[in-house]
Amino acid sequence: MPWELDNDRPIYLQLMERIQQDIISGVYSPGDKLPSVRDLALEASVNPNTMQKALSELERSGLVYSQRTSGRFITKDMEMLKNMKRKLAWEHIHQFLENMSQLGFQEEETIELIQKALKGDNK
Repeated sequence: MPWELDNDRPIYLQLMERIQQDIISGVYSPGDKLPSVRDLALEASVNPNTMQKALSELERSGLVYSQRTSGRFITKDMEMLKNMKRKLAWEHIHQFLENMSQLGFQEEETIELIQKALKGDNK
């Protein structure tokens, strides 16, 4: 999946979000080694210093850790990963509900549409 970055927000934050998303979605598993800063920067088409900043922030959060001569790895802390997944889900749900409200849908209508969508009914 291409790295879609916009100019409205700091690039390093978007890089962090993308790497978090890749971890949560299973692109990287707990304990996996991340590609090098240079390789990730090349893949994302960003300056290696920007990628370094994003990875340093992920280290600070505990999601990623460094081994001096071996590189960076994904945490094996399953509770942290579970909490991050839940937090991201809540953010998506909150944004969806806010968008539905802005479209003028009431809570009951939104629930009805979700139920229909889950059943594959788009009418």
